[in-house]
Amino acid sequence: MTIPYTAPAYITFTGIDRADLLPGMLALSARYPIEWGVLLDAAQEGAPLFPLASVRDALRAAPLRLSAHICGGAAQAIVQGGDPELNLAGFSRVQINHARAGSSDSEIRHSASFAARHGVRAALQCQGEFPADLRVDWLYDVSFGTGVRPTTWPATTASLPFCGYSGGLGPDTVRDTLPKFAVASGAAYWIDMESGVRSEGRFDLAKCEAVCRIVFDELPRIAG
Repeated sequence: MTIPYTAPAYITFTGIDRADLLPGMLALSARYPIEWGVLLDAAQEGAPLFPLASVRDALRAAPLRLSAHICGGAAQAIVQGGDPELNLAGFSRVQINHARAGSSDSEIRHSASFAARHGVRAALQCQGEFPADLRVDWLYDVSFGTGVRPTTWPATTASLPFCGYSGGLGPDTVRDTLPKFAVASGAAYWIDMESGVRSEGRFDLAKCEAVCRIVFDELPRIAG
């Protein structure tokens, strides 16, 4: 028997890196609540997962929900209080991927301030229970794009209005995993996946569509 679950506010598919995917992205976004995660790192620009500036411009010009996932030197500069020159127009959220070991008070403060200067909200990663700090949103992530699937998942609380889950999610695992999330009444969450929606190293919209069908069309949901 499948256990009813609370649906995510949206699904973030991270690692979009080709402009030829835009027609399919637009069609899928018209059917489902999707955020497309764009990885930013000047040192890796043009490599798989990290789109060229021309691709980013094409994505930002389209009517899509986008989040900027800032990595590398820019992420380090932000958490140290810097303000790297980044074009964040068109992004509704920023995720600052600066470390796997968590974030200090000053790193949280600098991340929140950087996002606020750009008119958006910041997200940071955690590896244990969701921190109670509300200055940023928190993504539970022990995978960091490697496809590692956690054995346990932290619960949300009513005092944490928005949290995220990542790690080993994809069309083969999402059906069994989502009912395991303990989502408090009044709380909302998103799910993020990267390696789970790639095939032979390439972003795979068919896998994204399969995930959406499972999450929003097939799994029984808790009313309200």
